[in-house]
Amino acid sequence: MAESGRYQFSEAMREALEEARLAGQAGDVPVGAVVLDADGRIIGRGHNLRERDGDPLAHAEVEAMKAAAAKRNDWNLADCTLVVTLEPCPMCAGACLQTRIGRVVFGAWDPKLGACGSVWDIPRDPHIGHAPEVYGGVSEQECTQLLTDFFSARRSQP
Repeated sequence: MAESGRYQFSEAMREALEEARLAGQAGDVPVGAVVLDADGRIIGRGHNLRERDGDPLAHAEVEAMKAAAAKRNDWNLADCTLVVTLEPCPMCAGACLQTRIGRVVFGAWDPKLGACGSVWDIPRDPHIGHAPEVYGGVSEQECTQLLTDFFSARRSQP
């Protein structure tokens, strides 16, 4: 993605980072997401709620897409953009396909479970009909640092 394109999503990524901080403050892995409509307005927000809700499926991306779909009263998010602080995992990449999200923008790459270009590339699998645009590395340093700080603090706790 061109450098100017990265700046296009900087403000939305700041909002996703605020969501991520909420997750971290609640003791969950600090991942946050927002969904933008075709005009760039936030129509869905989410952050990890797995620990709070005891729900293994309560990932930030899923929560944000559910909120966006509820706001629109429509599951089809083809004209929307998901902005998330961490590269989606296989489940979330699959959820992006199921919602027909038009674009996925993420911050930090996930070398363990990333499914949008690092470990796997589910959105661009040739066997799948829908292929959203995918842009990684937006505000990467800040997104990575938030995760690094969270896990460092957890490792230092007795």
